Amino acid sequence: MELHFGGIIGLIVLLGIGFAMSSDHKRIPWRIVIGGVALQFLLVVLFLKVPATTVVFEKIAAVATRILQFSNAGAEYIFGQELFTNKAVGFVFAIHVLPTIIFFASFMSILYHIGLMQRVVGAMSWVMNRTMGVSGAESLAMAANVFVGQTEAPLVVRPYVSSMTRSELMTLMTGGFATIAGGVFAAYVSMLGGDDAQSKIEFARHLLMASVMSAPAAFVMAKLMIPETEVSKTSGKINQKFERTTINVLDAATTGASDGLRLAANVGAMLLALIALVSGVDYVLGWIGESSMIHPMLAKCGIESLSLQSILGLLFSPLAWAMGVESGDIRAVGSLLGQKICLTEFIAYDSLSKNLHSLEPMQHRSGIIATYALCGFANFGSIAIQLGGIGGIAPDRRKDLAKLGFRAMIGGAMASFMTATIAGIVL
Repeated sequence: MELHFGGIIGLIVLLGIGFAMSSDHKRIPWRIVIGGVALQFLLVVLFLKVPATTVVFEKIAAVATRILQFSNAGAEYIFGQELFTNKAVGFVFAIHVLPTIIFFASFMSILYHIGLMQRVVGAMSWVMNRTMGVSGAESLAMAANVFVGQTEAPLVVRPYVSSMTRSELMTLMTGGFATIAGGVFAAYVSMLGGDDAQSKIEFARHLLMASVMSAPAAFVMAKLMIPETEVSKTSGKINQKFERTTINVLDAATTGASDGLRLAANVGAMLLALIALVSGVDYVLGWIGESSMIHPMLAKCGIESLSLQSILGLLFSPLAWAMGVESGDIRAVGSLLGQKICLTEFIAYDSLSKNLHSLEPMQHRSGIIATYALCGFANFGSIAIQLGGIGGIAPDRRKDLAKLGFRAMIGGAMASFMTATIAGIVL
Protein backbone atom coordinates (compact mmCIF):
# COMPACT_ATOMS: atom_id res chain seq x y z
CA MET A 1 0.00 0.00 0.00
CA GLU A 2 1.59 3.26 -1.17
CA LEU A 3 1.45 6.13 1.32
CA HIS A 4 2.15 9.85 0.87
CA PHE A 5 3.72 10.93 4.14
CA GLY A 6 3.81 14.62 3.20
CA GLY A 7 0.29 14.94 4.57
CA ILE A 8 1.55 14.03 8.06
CA ILE A 9 2.76 17.64 8.30
CA GLY A 10 -0.75 18.88 7.60
CA LEU A 11 -2.24 16.53 10.19
CA ILE A 12 0.20 17.77 12.84
CA VAL A 13 -0.47 21.41 11.88
CA LEU A 14 -4.27 21.00 12.08
CA LEU A 15 -4.14 19.17 15.40
CA GLY A 16 -1.70 21.81 16.64
CA ILE A 17 -4.09 24.63 15.71
CA GLY A 18 -6.90 22.84 17.51
CA PHE A 19 -4.70 22.40 20.59
CA ALA A 20 -3.61 26.06 20.50
CA MET A 21 -7.26 27.17 20.40
CA SER A 22 -8.23 24.93 23.34
CA SER A 23 -10.11 26.53 26.21
CA ASP A 24 -8.59 24.08 28.72
CA HIS A 25 -5.47 22.15 27.71
CA LYS A 26 -5.52 20.01 30.86
CA ARG A 27 -9.03 18.70 30.21
CA ILE A 28 -8.48 17.59 26.60
CA PRO A 29 -9.93 14.04 26.28
CA TRP A 30 -7.06 12.30 24.51
CA ARG A 31 -9.09 9.09 24.11
CA ILE A 32 -11.49 10.96 21.81
CA VAL A 33 -8.66 12.69 19.93
CA ILE A 34 -6.59 9.55 19.38
CA GLY A 35 -9.67 7.40 18.79
CA GLY A 36 -11.06 9.87 16.25
CA VAL A 37 -7.83 10.04 14.24
CA ALA A 38 -7.47 6.25 14.37
CA LEU A 39 -11.08 5.79 13.23
CA GLN A 40 -10.46 8.11 10.28
CA PHE A 41 -7.40 6.13 9.18
CA LEU A 42 -9.34 2.88 9.59
CA LEU A 43 -12.24 4.17 7.49
CA VAL A 44 -10.06 5.50 4.66
CA VAL A 45 -8.05 2.25 4.49
CA LEU A 46 -11.24 0.17 4.48
CA PHE A 47 -12.88 2.32 1.82
CA LEU A 48 -9.85 2.79 -0.46
CA LYS A 49 -7.45 -0.11 0.04
CA VAL A 50 -9.32 -3.22 1.25
CA PRO A 51 -10.82 -4.90 -1.86
CA ALA A 52 -13.93 -6.34 -0.18
CA THR A 53 -15.09 -3.09 1.45
CA THR A 54 -13.96 -1.01 -1.53
CA VAL A 55 -16.23 -3.01 -3.84
CA VAL A 56 -19.16 -2.63 -1.44
CA PHE A 57 -18.67 1.12 -1.18
CA GLU A 58 -18.34 1.44 -4.96
CA LYS A 59 -21.65 -0.41 -5.31
CA ILE A 60 -23.29 2.00 -2.87
CA ALA A 61 -21.87 4.95 -4.83
CA ALA A 62 -23.09 3.41 -8.10
CA VAL A 63 -26.59 2.96 -6.67
CA ALA A 64 -26.58 6.55 -5.39
CA THR A 65 -25.47 7.78 -8.82
CA ARG A 66 -28.13 5.70 -10.55
CA ILE A 67 -30.80 7.14 -8.26
CA LEU A 68 -29.62 10.65 -9.12
CA GLN A 69 -30.13 9.87 -12.81
CA PHE A 70 -33.83 9.34 -12.14
CA SER A 71 -34.14 13.09 -11.58
CA ASN A 72 -33.24 13.58 -15.25
CA ALA A 73 -36.59 12.09 -16.29
CA GLY A 74 -38.49 14.66 -14.25
CA ALA A 75 -36.28 17.54 -15.36
CA GLU A 76 -36.57 16.58 -19.04
CA TYR A 77 -40.37 16.39 -18.74
CA ILE A 78 -40.60 19.86 -17.15
CA PHE A 79 -38.06 21.70 -19.31
CA GLY A 80 -38.29 19.72 -22.56
CA GLN A 81 -35.58 17.81 -24.40
CA GLU A 82 -34.18 20.84 -26.23
CA LEU A 83 -33.37 22.73 -23.04
CA PHE A 84 -32.40 19.55 -21.18
CA THR A 85 -29.69 18.70 -23.73
CA ASN A 86 -28.28 22.25 -23.84
CA LYS A 87 -24.73 22.08 -22.43
CA ALA A 88 -24.22 25.78 -21.70
CA VAL A 89 -23.06 26.29 -18.09
CA GLY A 90 -26.18 28.17 -16.98
CA PHE A 91 -28.53 25.59 -18.49
CA VAL A 92 -26.61 22.67 -16.97
CA PHE A 93 -26.81 24.21 -13.50
CA ALA A 94 -30.45 25.31 -13.68
CA ILE A 95 -31.82 22.22 -15.42
CA HIS A 96 -29.57 19.44 -14.10
CA VAL A 97 -28.14 20.49 -10.72
CA LEU A 98 -31.06 22.31 -9.07
CA PRO A 99 -33.70 19.67 -10.00
CA THR A 100 -31.36 17.02 -8.58
CA ILE A 101 -31.55 18.76 -5.19
CA ILE A 102 -35.36 18.65 -5.28
CA PHE A 103 -35.51 14.98 -6.25
CA PHE A 104 -32.92 13.82 -3.73
CA ALA A 105 -34.61 15.73 -0.90
CA SER A 106 -37.84 13.91 -1.78
CA PHE A 107 -36.05 10.55 -1.90
CA MET A 108 -34.35 11.11 1.48
CA SER A 109 -37.71 12.06 3.00
CA ILE A 110 -39.11 8.69 1.89
CA LEU A 111 -36.14 6.83 3.41
CA TYR A 112 -36.74 8.61 6.72
CA HIS A 113 -40.47 7.85 6.58
CA ILE A 114 -39.94 4.11 6.16
CA GLY A 115 -37.34 4.10 8.95
CA LEU A 116 -34.28 3.05 6.92
CA MET A 117 -32.18 6.15 7.60
CA GLN A 118 -32.94 5.95 11.33
CA ARG A 119 -31.30 2.52 11.43
CA VAL A 120 -28.23 3.75 9.54
CA VAL A 121 -27.90 6.80 11.79
CA GLY A 122 -28.35 4.65 14.90
CA ALA A 123 -25.62 2.22 13.76
CA MET A 124 -23.15 5.05 13.10
CA SER A 125 -24.01 6.62 16.45
CA TRP A 126 -23.30 3.31 18.22
CA VAL A 127 -19.88 2.97 16.52
CA MET A 128 -18.77 6.49 17.51
CA ASN A 129 -20.12 6.08 21.03
CA ARG A 130 -18.18 2.84 21.50
CA THR A 131 -14.90 3.84 19.86
CA MET A 132 -14.54 7.36 21.26
CA GLY A 133 -16.61 7.34 24.43
CA VAL A 134 -18.68 10.40 23.52
CA SER A 135 -22.13 11.11 24.95
CA GLY A 136 -25.29 9.64 23.44
CA ALA A 137 -26.74 12.97 22.28
CA GLU A 138 -23.45 13.99 20.64
CA SER A 139 -22.98 10.74 18.73
CA LEU A 140 -26.60 10.63 17.56
CA ALA A 141 -26.58 14.21 16.26
CA MET A 142 -23.17 13.70 14.62
CA ALA A 143 -24.39 10.58 12.81
CA ALA A 144 -27.48 12.46 11.59
CA ASN A 145 -25.26 15.28 10.31
CA VAL A 146 -23.71 12.86 7.81
CA PHE A 147 -27.03 12.57 5.97
CA VAL A 148 -29.04 15.72 6.66
CA GLY A 149 -28.32 19.43 6.95
CA GLN A 150 -26.84 21.47 9.78
CA THR A 151 -30.27 22.68 10.93
CA GLU A 152 -32.12 19.36 10.50
CA ALA A 153 -29.65 17.13 12.39
CA PRO A 154 -30.15 18.85 15.78
CA LEU A 155 -33.84 17.92 15.56
CA VAL A 156 -32.99 14.28 16.36
CA VAL A 157 -31.75 15.41 19.79
CA ARG A 158 -34.27 18.24 20.25
CA PRO A 159 -35.22 17.21 23.84
CA TYR A 160 -31.58 17.36 24.95
CA VAL A 161 -30.30 20.58 23.32
CA SER A 162 -31.35 22.90 26.15
CA SER A 163 -29.52 20.78 28.73
CA MET A 164 -26.39 20.14 26.66
CA THR A 165 -23.05 21.12 28.15
CA ARG A 166 -20.99 23.82 26.45
CA SER A 167 -18.69 21.15 25.01
CA GLU A 168 -21.66 19.21 23.62
CA LEU A 169 -23.04 22.35 21.96
CA MET A 170 -19.63 22.92 20.39
CA THR A 171 -19.66 19.36 19.05
CA LEU A 172 -23.20 19.76 17.72
CA MET A 173 -22.26 22.91 15.82
CA THR A 174 -18.88 21.64 14.61
CA GLY A 175 -20.52 18.52 13.20
CA GLY A 176 -22.91 20.68 11.19
CA PHE A 177 -20.04 22.71 9.76
CA ALA A 178 -17.91 19.64 8.94
CA THR A 179 -20.47 17.68 6.89
CA ILE A 180 -22.96 18.22 4.05
CA ALA A 181 -26.62 17.36 3.45
CA GLY A 182 -28.01 14.73 1.11
CA GLY A 183 -29.52 17.30 -1.26
CA VAL A 184 -26.30 19.17 -1.93
CA PHE A 185 -24.39 15.87 -2.10
CA ALA A 186 -26.45 15.09 -5.18
CA ALA A 187 -25.69 18.50 -6.66
CA TYR A 188 -21.93 18.15 -6.11
CA VAL A 189 -21.90 14.73 -7.78
CA SER A 190 -23.62 16.25 -10.82
CA MET A 191 -21.25 19.22 -10.90
CA LEU A 192 -17.99 17.30 -10.48
CA GLY A 193 -18.89 14.22 -12.51
CA GLY A 194 -20.20 16.04 -15.57
CA ASP A 195 -21.61 13.76 -18.27
CA ASP A 196 -19.30 10.82 -17.49
CA ALA A 197 -21.16 8.11 -15.55
CA GLN A 198 -17.95 6.54 -14.20
CA SER A 199 -16.68 9.92 -13.04
CA LYS A 200 -19.96 10.51 -11.20
CA ILE A 201 -19.58 7.18 -9.39
CA GLU A 202 -16.03 8.07 -8.37
CA PHE A 203 -16.97 11.47 -6.98
CA ALA A 204 -20.07 10.02 -5.28
CA ARG A 205 -17.81 7.51 -3.53
CA HIS A 206 -15.36 10.18 -2.37
CA LEU A 207 -18.09 12.60 -1.23
CA LEU A 208 -19.80 9.83 0.76
CA MET A 209 -16.47 8.93 2.34
CA ALA A 210 -15.68 12.56 3.09
CA SER A 211 -18.92 13.12 4.96
CA VAL A 212 -18.60 9.86 6.94
CA MET A 213 -14.92 10.47 7.80
CA SER A 214 -15.54 14.06 8.86
CA ALA A 215 -17.82 12.91 11.70
CA PRO A 216 -14.97 11.58 13.89
CA ALA A 217 -12.80 14.51 12.72
CA ALA A 218 -15.44 16.93 14.01
CA PHE A 219 -15.32 15.20 17.41
CA VAL A 220 -11.54 15.55 17.46
CA MET A 221 -11.58 19.27 16.71
CA ALA A 222 -14.54 20.08 18.96
CA LYS A 223 -13.05 18.28 21.96
CA LEU A 224 -9.61 19.79 21.38
CA MET A 225 -11.03 23.31 21.29
CA ILE A 226 -13.75 23.01 23.99
CA PRO A 227 -13.00 20.03 26.25
CA GLU A 228 -15.74 18.71 28.52
CA THR A 229 -15.68 20.30 31.98
CA GLU A 230 -19.26 19.49 33.02
CA VAL A 231 -21.28 16.34 33.61
CA SER A 232 -23.30 15.33 30.55
CA LYS A 233 -26.91 14.28 31.10
CA THR A 234 -26.70 11.87 28.16
CA SER A 235 -23.51 9.97 29.00
CA GLY A 236 -23.68 6.60 27.31
CA LYS A 237 -26.63 5.60 25.13
CA ILE A 238 -29.89 7.56 24.85
CA ASN A 239 -33.31 6.52 23.64
CA GLN A 240 -33.55 7.40 19.96
CA LYS A 241 -36.82 9.17 19.28
CA PHE A 242 -37.33 10.03 15.62
CA GLU A 243 -40.65 11.76 15.22
CA ARG A 244 -42.47 10.76 12.02
CA THR A 245 -43.86 13.97 10.57
CA THR A 246 -45.39 12.48 7.40
CA ILE A 247 -48.52 10.35 7.06
CA ASN A 248 -47.49 7.98 4.27
CA VAL A 249 -44.91 7.54 1.50
CA LEU A 250 -46.74 9.92 -0.86
CA ASP A 251 -46.87 12.60 1.84
CA ALA A 252 -43.16 12.04 2.54
CA ALA A 253 -42.31 12.39 -1.16
CA THR A 254 -44.26 15.63 -1.62
CA THR A 255 -43.04 17.13 1.66
CA GLY A 256 -39.45 16.33 0.73
CA ALA A 257 -39.95 17.85 -2.73
CA SER A 258 -41.25 21.07 -1.15
CA ASP A 259 -38.26 21.20 1.18
CA GLY A 260 -35.96 20.51 -1.76
CA LEU A 261 -37.56 23.31 -3.78
CA ARG A 262 -36.84 25.79 -0.99
CA LEU A 263 -33.25 24.55 -0.77
CA ALA A 264 -32.76 24.74 -4.55
CA ALA A 265 -34.22 28.27 -4.63
CA ASN A 266 -31.94 29.34 -1.79
CA VAL A 267 -28.91 27.84 -3.53
CA GLY A 268 -29.76 29.54 -6.83
CA ALA A 269 -30.39 32.92 -5.19
CA MET A 270 -27.23 32.65 -3.09
CA LEU A 271 -25.06 31.82 -6.09
CA LEU A 272 -26.59 34.60 -8.18
CA ALA A 273 -25.88 37.18 -5.47
CA LEU A 274 -22.42 35.95 -4.48
CA ILE A 275 -21.09 35.49 -8.01
CA ALA A 276 -22.32 38.99 -8.90
CA LEU A 277 -20.65 40.43 -5.80
CA VAL A 278 -17.40 38.57 -6.50
CA SER A 279 -17.46 39.92 -10.05
CA GLY A 280 -17.76 43.44 -8.65
CA VAL A 281 -14.94 42.89 -6.17
CA ASP A 282 -12.73 41.41 -8.92
CA TYR A 283 -13.38 44.47 -11.10
CA VAL A 284 -12.17 46.80 -8.33
CA LEU A 285 -9.20 44.57 -7.49
CA GLY A 286 -8.27 44.30 -11.18
CA TRP A 287 -8.29 48.10 -11.47
CA ILE A 288 -6.06 48.38 -8.39
CA GLY A 289 -3.73 45.66 -9.69
CA GLU A 290 -3.12 47.52 -12.94
CA SER A 291 -1.55 50.49 -11.15
CA SER A 292 2.16 51.05 -11.74
CA MET A 293 2.96 50.49 -8.06
CA ILE A 294 1.03 47.25 -7.54
CA HIS A 295 1.59 45.42 -10.84
CA PRO A 296 5.37 44.82 -10.41
CA MET A 297 4.76 43.42 -6.92
CA LEU A 298 2.11 41.03 -8.27
CA ALA A 299 4.45 39.88 -11.02
CA LYS A 300 7.08 38.94 -8.44
CA CYS A 301 4.48 36.76 -6.69
CA GLY A 302 3.55 35.08 -9.97
CA ILE A 303 0.11 36.74 -10.10
CA GLU A 304 -0.96 37.90 -13.56
CA SER A 305 -3.96 39.93 -12.39
CA LEU A 306 -5.31 40.83 -8.97
CA SER A 307 -8.57 39.06 -8.08
CA LEU A 308 -10.28 37.52 -5.09
CA GLN A 309 -9.24 34.06 -6.25
CA SER A 310 -5.57 35.05 -6.60
CA ILE A 311 -5.55 36.63 -3.12
CA LEU A 312 -7.21 33.60 -1.50
CA GLY A 313 -4.88 31.27 -3.39
CA LEU A 314 -1.88 33.11 -1.98
CA LEU A 315 -3.24 33.17 1.59
CA PHE A 316 -4.27 29.51 1.73
CA SER A 317 -1.36 28.05 -0.27
CA PRO A 318 0.62 27.06 2.86
CA LEU A 319 -2.34 25.04 4.11
CA ALA A 320 -2.80 23.36 0.73
CA TRP A 321 0.91 22.47 0.72
CA ALA A 322 0.70 21.03 4.24
CA MET A 323 -2.29 18.91 3.23
CA GLY A 324 -0.16 17.14 0.62
CA VAL A 325 -1.48 18.75 -2.58
CA GLU A 326 0.74 18.30 -5.65
CA SER A 327 3.22 21.17 -6.01
CA GLY A 328 1.81 22.50 -9.28
CA ASP A 329 -1.71 22.73 -7.87
CA ILE A 330 -1.01 24.33 -4.48
CA ARG A 331 -2.20 27.83 -5.37
CA ALA A 332 -5.31 26.57 -7.19
CA VAL A 333 -6.36 24.39 -4.25
CA GLY A 334 -5.48 27.19 -1.82
CA SER A 335 -7.90 29.44 -3.68
CA LEU A 336 -10.63 26.78 -3.37
CA LEU A 337 -10.08 26.52 0.39
CA GLY A 338 -10.41 30.29 0.70
CA GLN A 339 -13.58 30.35 -1.40
CA LYS A 340 -15.09 27.63 0.81
CA ILE A 341 -14.62 29.64 4.02
CA CYS A 342 -15.07 33.20 2.77
CA LEU A 343 -17.89 32.48 0.29
CA THR A 344 -19.52 29.02 0.29
CA GLU A 345 -18.49 25.46 -0.54
CA PHE A 346 -20.94 25.61 -3.48
CA ILE A 347 -18.90 28.39 -5.10
CA ALA A 348 -15.71 26.43 -4.38
CA TYR A 349 -17.08 23.21 -5.90
CA ASP A 350 -18.22 25.17 -8.95
CA SER A 351 -14.66 26.48 -9.37
CA LEU A 352 -13.25 22.97 -8.85
CA SER A 353 -15.65 21.59 -11.45
CA LYS A 354 -14.57 24.20 -13.99
CA ASN A 355 -10.92 23.38 -13.31
CA LEU A 356 -11.41 19.62 -13.63
CA HIS A 357 -13.24 20.01 -16.95
CA SER A 358 -10.82 22.60 -18.38
CA LEU A 359 -8.10 22.00 -20.97
CA GLU A 360 -5.43 22.16 -18.26
CA PRO A 361 -6.96 20.56 -15.15
CA MET A 362 -5.14 20.03 -11.87
CA GLN A 363 -3.70 16.58 -11.20
CA HIS A 364 -6.22 13.90 -10.30
CA ARG A 365 -4.88 13.39 -6.76
CA SER A 366 -5.06 17.14 -6.05
CA GLY A 367 -8.64 17.21 -7.31
CA ILE A 368 -9.64 14.36 -4.98
CA ILE A 369 -7.95 16.02 -1.97
CA ALA A 370 -9.83 19.23 -2.80
CA THR A 371 -13.09 17.27 -3.05
CA TYR A 372 -12.60 16.05 0.53
CA ALA A 373 -11.47 19.44 1.85
CA LEU A 374 -14.49 21.32 0.47
CA CYS A 375 -17.02 18.78 1.80
CA GLY A 376 -18.63 20.72 4.64
CA PHE A 377 -20.78 23.76 5.42
CA ALA A 378 -18.00 25.69 7.19
CA ASN A 379 -18.31 29.30 6.03
CA PHE A 380 -19.26 32.62 7.59
CA GLY A 381 -22.83 32.52 6.29
CA SER A 382 -23.47 29.15 7.92
CA ILE A 383 -22.80 30.64 11.36
CA ALA A 384 -26.00 32.66 11.04
CA ILE A 385 -27.87 29.62 9.72
CA GLN A 386 -26.91 27.54 12.75
CA LEU A 387 -27.63 30.33 15.22
CA GLY A 388 -31.13 30.61 13.76
CA GLY A 389 -31.75 26.87 13.41
CA ILE A 390 -30.40 25.56 16.72
CA GLY A 391 -31.45 28.74 18.52
CA GLY A 392 -35.02 28.06 17.43
CA ILE A 393 -34.87 24.64 19.10
CA ALA A 394 -33.34 25.98 22.33
CA PRO A 395 -33.90 29.76 22.65
CA ASP A 396 -32.36 29.72 26.12
CA ARG A 397 -28.98 28.72 24.62
CA ARG A 398 -28.73 31.51 22.02
CA LYS A 399 -25.97 33.34 23.92
CA ASP A 400 -23.87 30.18 24.18
CA LEU A 401 -24.44 29.43 20.49
CA ALA A 402 -23.38 32.97 19.52
CA LYS A 403 -20.19 32.71 21.59
CA LEU A 404 -19.29 29.34 20.06
CA GLY A 405 -20.29 30.13 16.45
CA PHE A 406 -17.00 31.36 14.99
CA ARG A 407 -14.88 28.82 16.85
CA ALA A 408 -17.18 25.98 15.77
CA MET A 409 -16.98 27.14 12.15
CA ILE A 410 -13.17 27.08 12.30
CA GLY A 411 -13.34 23.65 13.93
CA GLY A 412 -15.64 22.37 11.20
CA ALA A 413 -13.36 23.68 8.45
CA MET A 414 -10.31 22.08 10.09
CA ALA A 415 -12.22 18.79 10.44
CA SER A 416 -12.85 18.77 6.66
CA PHE A 417 -9.21 19.68 6.00
CA MET A 418 -8.12 16.91 8.36
CA THR A 419 -10.26 14.41 6.44
CA ALA A 420 -8.68 15.57 3.16
CA THR A 421 -5.19 15.31 4.64
CA ILE A 422 -5.70 11.74 5.89
CA ALA A 423 -7.30 10.70 2.59
CA GLY A 424 -4.34 12.27 0.76
CA ILE A 425 -1.88 10.20 2.79
CA VAL A 426 -3.55 6.97 1.65
CA LEU A 427 -4.49 7.99 -1.93
